[in-house]
Amino acid sequence: METKISPNEKVIIGTNCITNKTQQLVFQNDKFLNILATDPVESGNRFIGPGLLDLQINGINGIDFNNPALTSEKIVAATHYLLSQGVTTYLPTVITNSDENILQIVQTINNACLLNSLVNDCIWGIHLEGPFISPVPGAKGAHDEKYIKPPDWKLFQKFQQAAGGRIKLITLAPEWEGAYSFIQKCKEHNVLVSIGHSMANAENIRLAVEAGASLSTHLGNGVPLTLPRHPNIIWDQLGTDELYTCLITDGIHIPDPFIKVAIKSKGEKALIVSDATRFAGMEPGEYESHIGGVVVVDKDKRVSLKSFPGLLAGAAKNLLENVETLIDHNLCSLSQAWSMASVNVASMLLKNKTTFSNKDDIVVFSLKEKKIQIETVIKSGVIVHEK
Repeated sequence: METKISPNEKVIIGTNCITNKTQQLVFQNDKFLNILATDPVESGNRFIGPGLLDLQINGINGIDFNNPALTSEKIVAATHYLLSQGVTTYLPTVITNSDENILQIVQTINNACLLNSLVNDCIWGIHLEGPFISPVPGAKGAHDEKYIKPPDWKLFQKFQQAAGGRIKLITLAPEWEGAYSFIQKCKEHNVLVSIGHSMANAENIRLAVEAGASLSTHLGNGVPLTLPRHPNIIWDQLGTDELYTCLITDGIHIPDPFIKVAIKSKGEKALIVSDATRFAGMEPGEYESHIGGVVVVDKDKRVSLKSFPGLLAGAAKNLLENVETLIDHNLCSLSQAWSMASVNVASMLLKNKTTFSNKDDIVVFSLKEKKIQIETVIKSGVIVHEK
């Protein structure tokens, strides 16, 4: 329910999707003033929740964060599109590529942040997914093997300099020689380390956590199609209490029973990421891609390499759609699903002593027949999107 107090003021009343308590948002001239508890009233089907946070997103709505031709204007457009989908904070994810291309892409992202205050506010940092990953088929996924290499701190510093210090998260394979000291240096420089695209054994994982690794990148993916029953890299990470677990809950990347097990096992350390590519928001069809050549997007939004149909090449659902899938498949409540895409992520960032705040990032939405409709999005206390 929305009410007018004066010509310049309005109040939006809804149910907090995390606490299930009725709240009212007070605005003046489209600027958020306060959030107040109120007596339970009929708020229709309107919900209020914190802004969504996506730690892993490769592109959106036709815009590819891994194309060297990426521009500041495209990043601005991507940011506005993500805000319309309830995503108020995101980490553009740059995957394995030539050193020159990575340098160019992260510099472009940094420039976009410097030029546009809203982009700067929404991009908390850059996620570097590679090139320090496993070259083993299956583990490397759709990453180009010719650019994969062992962890190299001097090279990383070059990337970081070009990025203006914005690389805040890196995915790597901890089985590489030198990974332990590399992870230690990342921790010293406030860069989060996530284990992914890896063939690490239990000892590799233990040492990585000891050095400072705190996350698992899209657990259940970035591994060969066939693994030993046990031990294996999935169980070893799932059973490591210190690791937060990132999951792609699009109904395609991992099966529902695995998602249920991961959520039950990790609790508040279970996080959702989209791993979305530029195909999220696009129609089904065949498209040229800089990774693996031609990719196919089917009607169910499955993205795969045409040359290797069994190999997923990213995702075509955004973070909001991942939340919807959890609800639609009856895997958890709205509160749990939204928390894994917002509250749990924010908690992880704060526990890792990062500089992060999303205090006045709010999303107002309705839920009808398990479909979420975004109505109003507030970023840093200002309305940035309205239906």
